[in-house]
Amino acid sequence: MKANNLIPALVVLFTTVVFGQEISQSQVPSVIVNDFQKKYPKAHDIEWEIEGNQYKVEFETGLLGTDHEIWYDNSGKWIRHEEEISKSDLPKQVLAKIETEYRNYTIDDVKKITAPTSVNYLVELDSSFSEDWKVLFSNNGNILEKRMD
Repeated sequence: MKANNLIPALVVLFTTVVFGQEISQSQVPSVIVNDFQKKYPKAHDIEWEIEGNQYKVEFETGLLGTDHEIWYDNSGKWIRHEEEISKSDLPKQVLAKIETEYRNYTIDDVKKITAPTSVNYLVELDSSFSEDWKVLFSNNGNILEKRMD
């Protein structure tokens, strides 16, 4: 391969590995599709991706289109579910922590992240006076991770 073709090829390879690859539902193992359809029979705007040996399905539910992402391993085991929720659905401990630690911030976007052994909340906090943050809270309000948005 010529050097001038190498860089675009590496960019495509990197993008595919990091961001996954869209696939059709027929390319997803039936055990995964069956589990998904059983749990979310009214899902719409369904998109499947494969990243390494994991499958991700993005979809919406309800009239207002609540966003979801569910990850499965290649054997059909559910790994993680991310669901868009309203700030009023945050646990009181998380809201209290935001009130004390991020008093001058507004809550922009909230996701509930459920894994087999934990429930966490990813909250986007916006400010007109300083940096915006994405903060991951445990169910009891502890800050697990934060990064500038």
